[in-house]
Amino acid sequence: LSSDCGTFSILGGAAYSTSFSTIGNMYGAFYLTDSYNNSVAYVTPEFGGIQGHLMYSNGTDTDEKKWSHNSHYYGAGLTYNKDKLSVDVIYELLDHKGATDQERTRLLNLGASYDFGTFKVFGAYEFAQHAALPGIEFAEEKMAEAYNARSAELKALDKARSADPEWYKRGNMFGMTMYTDLFAGNLKELAKKLPYLKEQKLTYLHLMPLLQMPHPHNDGGYAVEDFDTVDPSLGTNKDLENLTRELRKAGISLCLDFVMNHTASTHRWAMAAKAGDPWFQAYYHLYEDRTIPDQYEQTVPQVFPNTAPGNFTWCEEMHKWVLTTFHDYQWDLNYANPAVFVDMTKSILHLANLGVEVFRIDAVPYIWKQLGTTCRNLPQVHTIVRMLRMVLECVCPAVVLKGEVVMAPKELAAYFGTPEKPECHMLYNVSTMVNLWGALASRDTRLLKAQLDALHALPDNCWFVNYLRCHDDIGWGLDEAVENRLGIDPQKHKEYLYHFYEGNFPGSWAKGELYNYDPATGDARSCGTTASLCGVEQALEKGDKTALDYAVKRDLLLHTAMAFLQGFPMLNCGDEIAQLNGWDYKNDPDRVEDSRNLHRSKFNWEDAKQRTRKGTLQNALWQGMEQLRQMRADPCFAPDAWVTTWDSHNPGVLALVRKRGEETLVGLFNFTEYPAGASLDALGGEYHTPEGTSVW
Repeated sequence: LSSDCGTFSILGGAAYSTSFSTIGNMYGAFYLTDSYNNSVAYVTPEFGGIQGHLMYSNGTDTDEKKWSHNSHYYGAGLTYNKDKLSVDVIYELLDHKGATDQERTRLLNLGASYDFGTFKVFGAYEFAQHAALPGIEFAEEKMAEAYNARSAELKALDKARSADPEWYKRGNMFGMTMYTDLFAGNLKELAKKLPYLKEQKLTYLHLMPLLQMPHPHNDGGYAVEDFDTVDPSLGTNKDLENLTRELRKAGISLCLDFVMNHTASTHRWAMAAKAGDPWFQAYYHLYEDRTIPDQYEQTVPQVFPNTAPGNFTWCEEMHKWVLTTFHDYQWDLNYANPAVFVDMTKSILHLANLGVEVFRIDAVPYIWKQLGTTCRNLPQVHTIVRMLRMVLECVCPAVVLKGEVVMAPKELAAYFGTPEKPECHMLYNVSTMVNLWGALASRDTRLLKAQLDALHALPDNCWFVNYLRCHDDIGWGLDEAVENRLGIDPQKHKEYLYHFYEGNFPGSWAKGELYNYDPATGDARSCGTTASLCGVEQALEKGDKTALDYAVKRDLLLHTAMAFLQGFPMLNCGDEIAQLNGWDYKNDPDRVEDSRNLHRSKFNWEDAKQRTRKGTLQNALWQGMEQLRQMRADPCFAPDAWVTTWDSHNPGVLALVRKRGEETLVGLFNFTEYPAGASLDALGGEYHTPEGTSVW
């Protein structure tokens, strides 16, 4: 389907063409080039750069050799042409007079023409069937419906955020991530816990996946059965809407995960595909034999080589191979079929209207597949994210996109787009998280400084959510080129780090576990809570007060350095009270196989009661988090502050600098157990401690 015309095959190989007249830069009504009577064409009003097309023709040509008497042709089209990007969807029905259902033909042609920068992508899917087929729901209609259904309260938020587009970059931003069930049981009970969240002056709450999922195997909720419905074990859509309303009153924005790359194998689309429905089979990557899958396997890395080897899974119901990048129960979606984008967009707009203000788009680098590549970071990924950003800005501009991009710093800038053509508003700062833990175990900040320098060299539109621990593991993806330049053996260093945080290295203070250990490659990841990895758990077991003091200092060191970075800090729920590892997961047959459950344990409300009692471990961490918030109230944490590193001339000390106007804030972070000095060549002027004591 091109911008000029499209040709569609009908019964018996016959064909007809359609052409488009142009209105400005938007396509207008279309009509059949052959002569028909009683043809009607309709063009919808423009909505955010979108127009729809509808055509009906009652064919009365008497040439029976060419057409049957009184054939009815229905056409519906959608064109979105904005910033050199267009999507075209055509649905046609050929309905012969007096025809039975078996003789009636429905033809669907979906074409997507993306023009983003210097490349174009075209995806098309054509389907003809003699039985009834559900009509397609067009993106334009769904956008208009979503906008009209958006509450006055949310539209007021849209207006306020449009006037303050950098609201999420303010220094008072302070976030937390948690699982609903582990923290409170369900959404209703979580709403009752809001006073605890308000105590911490949170402005951002990220709830781990809570949409309908299969049980018990759901990859922590990242296998989704229904993108529109809250999982019944956690509540209802109404509960979610009520929670978001209460959070807004408290000044807290809710973030939810939106899993872009795949569905659960039990999603209704997958179930229909298993039943043989060609329409929904086109939502996935399916192959009848291993010819194409084997070609993919030559270039596509495995995500979980131990627990989920290979990138394809055999489906006995269909007798086809399914592309499954992550687990065998997570089927990769086929975004070359634009119907997938339309349906996924419809769902994200639905959730936005329930009050979700931030979407963490999961595994976004993986969403486009192309033979002969790694199927990571392909240009088409950015087109799709850009499209999603434009849809949200048309319908619900208060909503922010946060990307999960576990890639090297050089790959990150592309996911922000440009100021003229933005994509994600912000990204998870995965690489700094990893380097913080690496610096702590090695007492060496050189790798961390090099990584931060690479981030600081990114364009000004790049913004990050900084964290130490989350629901996932610590993957030791360090920059091997920098390691080699510094004389560090990458493989030995990686092995040292994961053994150290496992607690299986002489002198280690940590208690954790390995995740996805691969003896063939020597690769592994690390699991555990912040407190346990910093030495709190081991010190308590030994009753060693000195070791406990050091453990608390490590914990607060990492949190303070993390909060000083460009972006805003996000705590993992429980970090504020030094929550320890949950080893009881080993007694649960449904959880024992995934060591990430070590740090996915129920929130300890008994420990939380100790948070205000001076002299307790919990109070030390609670007060430490309050000091972070006080630190970030400094004007040097404004959105336009300049952030960089200085050379401390001591590999054990990291020097971070924030500058705004005439004010400069210097943070010195000692990653060793010993008193350390630092020489700062760029230091000039007069400097004071936070308490006002002159130091320079």
